[in-house]
Amino acid sequence: MKLLILGGTRFLGRALVEAARAAGHEVTLFNRGQSNPDLFPGLEQVRGDRDGGLDVLAGRRWDAVIDTCGYVPRVVRASAELLADAVDLYTFISSLSVYSDPTIIGMDESAPVGTLKDETTEEITGETYGPLKVLCEQAVTEAMDGRALLVRSGLIVGPHDPTDRFTYWPYRVAQGGEVLAPGQPDDPVQIIDVRDIAEWTLRATEARLAGPYNVTSPSDRLTMGDVLQTCRQVSASDAHFTWVGDAFLLEHNVAAYTEMPLWVPAEYAGFDTFDVSKALRDGLAFRQLQQTVRDTLQWQATRPADWQWRGGLTAEREAELLQAWHKREGQ
Repeated sequence: MKLLILGGTRFLGRALVEAARAAGHEVTLFNRGQSNPDLFPGLEQVRGDRDGGLDVLAGRRWDAVIDTCGYVPRVVRASAELLADAVDLYTFISSLSVYSDPTIIGMDESAPVGTLKDETTEEITGETYGPLKVLCEQAVTEAMDGRALLVRSGLIVGPHDPTDRFTYWPYRVAQGGEVLAPGQPDDPVQIIDVRDIAEWTLRATEARLAGPYNVTSPSDRLTMGDVLQTCRQVSASDAHFTWVGDAFLLEHNVAAYTEMPLWVPAEYAGFDTFDVSKALRDGLAFRQLQQTVRDTLQWQATRPADWQWRGGLTAEREAELLQAWHKREGQ
């Protein structure tokens, strides 16, 4: 398969390129050359800015394109319209954030999606990110006359994750000692290894699947307890967990999903109960969590010692919260 990848040098894009090369596909990358420009020296790399610089792709032909970095509808529409006659399928990496009501349990692809009062806005915030992805999906589907695969990804984890929204846990648990654990051990967690979503996306693209797919782990596969126990097992640390309830975390203004990775308050339970049966029927598969944790730890060890963490509690903040929790529980 001749494959064009928009992006291709960061996290999911990187994993897609590696999986595509392993499968023997012919890959062309289109990006600005600003992130890891020397990562794939053997590949054709077309330099350009997708916002106004797509002309370098004109007159070319590929079997499919995978868009890993589309966030603004106007920009995404431009690439889809340019490539409509150049590819058979446009695979767009979207997000489960497209859904409008995170309190709904078990949302499948037919659940209500978000909207914007002002559809011309291009500012990406916590409130606009999901609805902007919805408009991007619509732009691709319209431009491609339905020949669009919409990969609504869940929380992607594993090596080379720049967000630290999962890496915090293998690293923190490996340090040992008392670890603040959010919520309850049996709270569901939905994540997907970057290599698993990359491999499925490639297979789905080869198969010319179309329409929206929720792509993350099944809601009954993992719990928060599973994640933390696996981190302890893989790292062979002496970590022990103090489970702290939602009310306390909210009372102390702990930011869900960022300052406290993987945790969302119970009122947003739909966020970890998405229905992925459609993708499972079409071949979505998962590696063992132990492998993800082990590989994440190995990659984390290669980062600079002064790495500025983008997610998770600082040691000082965790200690303060644990002290406050024990004081409260002792009253």
